[in-house]
Amino acid sequence: MRITSDVLVLGSGIAGLTFALEASRRGRKVTVLTKRGIEDSATAWAQGGIAAVLDPDDSFESHVEDTLRAGRGLCDPAVVELVVRDAPARIRELAGMGARFSMVHSAPPHAHLPGEGEEASSRGEEASSRGEEAPSRLDLTREGGHSARRVVHAGDITGREIHRVLTERVKEDPRIRVHEGHMAIELIELSRLGGERRVVGAYVLDEGTGEVHTCLARTTVLATGGAGKVYVYTSNPDVATGDGVAMAYRAGAEIANMEFFQFHPTCLYHRDARTFLISEALRGEGGVLRLADGTPFMQEHAARGDLASRDVVARAIDFEMKRTGDECVYLDMSACDPDFLRDRFRNIHAVCMKFGIDMTKEWIPVVPAAHYSCGGVRVDAEGRSSLPGLLAIGEVACSGLHGANRLASNSLLEGLVFGHRAVDSLDPAEPGALDALSVPDWDPGEAVAPDEAIVVAHNWEELRRFMWNYVGIVRSEKRLRRAARRIALLQEEIREYYWKYLVTRDLVELRNIADVAELIIASASARKESRGLHFTLDHPEADDEQGVADTVLVRQRGPAVTRG
Repeated sequence: MRITSDVLVLGSGIAGLTFALEASRRGRKVTVLTKRGIEDSATAWAQGGIAAVLDPDDSFESHVEDTLRAGRGLCDPAVVELVVRDAPARIRELAGMGARFSMVHSAPPHAHLPGEGEEASSRGEEASSRGEEAPSRLDLTREGGHSARRVVHAGDITGREIHRVLTERVKEDPRIRVHEGHMAIELIELSRLGGERRVVGAYVLDEGTGEVHTCLARTTVLATGGAGKVYVYTSNPDVATGDGVAMAYRAGAEIANMEFFQFHPTCLYHRDARTFLISEALRGEGGVLRLADGTPFMQEHAARGDLASRDVVARAIDFEMKRTGDECVYLDMSACDPDFLRDRFRNIHAVCMKFGIDMTKEWIPVVPAAHYSCGGVRVDAEGRSSLPGLLAIGEVACSGLHGANRLASNSLLEGLVFGHRAVDSLDPAEPGALDALSVPDWDPGEAVAPDEAIVVAHNWEELRRFMWNYVGIVRSEKRLRRAARRIALLQEEIREYYWKYLVTRDLVELRNIADVAELIIASASARKESRGLHFTLDHPEADDEQGVADTVLVRQRGPAVTRG
């Protein structure tokens, strides 16, 4: 079967759905493919919020400075500036769609929805002077690395609330078709078929029927999210297998900065808990990290203590766990008002209680886990990749916003801003699906049904384990060489299996995380310094002469380190 449209969007998170809605608003017919359900995305798991300058005491300059500081010299200042300045408008847009952000009733006003202006501010002050209730204001919180309270949230289920609104709008839009249970296998790049160098869609596995469809479009948008499942311990959902990065790399796109993988410092440590994130906002509200004997330790590792950026906190926890031999550290929230904790962090409190932990008076056991990829498909300020016809937005992309380390709550913001901006790069020609392409349908050749699923499962487990051990929070050249040898052997096994058997989602995901692992290893090996999220024992200091450059990988010519 062939599916044609103006735009093909792969992924159903905040970036993909925002793009789909904006493209539809401009008259484009959009096909959205998601390999599971539309609700299955990392967006729905996000707890913290969206960073935006909304407090009169805050400033764009401060948000930019915090982002650049976290990025350790590898952010693109122009991209940071445009994202930060676009943030208030994107918050206003979400609120207009019906997103229920947490509000406060305060006087003088703490923050107001953008667009209300000074008139709304003065109304609040007047109401206060008369003893009346002030207008509702956004409840801004603070997270690690931020110098001000600027994180807009919906309790501790911000991502879920945003995703609810976007999903409802997409389902109501007649120009948008959503195909669930459809997983992209490979991008269709015309030069490999004897044509021009351009992406015109993808071959897609329909899990319901087992058939592989040919999906054609003027523009293909990668919004496939991250790759946390390349590691044993991750806060990511099962869908985060690096599909977009792997497909783009195989098609010949530039991939940048894959060595910078962010490990969230605090995931719940419990034998029955699975990838549950303990939001950084808890530390923003006064949480203290402690060793098992009660010793607070972050002040020994960073001047900002428990409010240090994620890379610093993750390495500090990793160091202390290895030094003490303990399996976890603890987050102490006992200094906070119990009623505030139960109200502000309802979801986290409920989950902790489910596992017998009362966070209002007991310490929460936490460990670091793979959380966010700062690298990805290299794009410009409007989401264009190095391949014509291919855009990448959200976590799958390397836009220049995050540099060597993502500032907390800038990820949902990036998805919103680039999901909106990237529509400007659509083909200006009259809307209409590509219907004259002589693209062949998928040919399985002599492949047969797989008969040994254990091979896929075994390779999957081995890959994730050695990535955690050798290419995790702290690296060394010796560990990276071991990882490179292991991935080379696994890649050979996976390629043999892939061409012999009919594709399944498990096989395609294994192939993708193997490619992502290879990219991370190659990128980490190429960077002979420590910077941001990449820390190596052999080169523990940053090299500010040679290191302030992106690590760029292109399949045709192998690893290369370039400026800019």
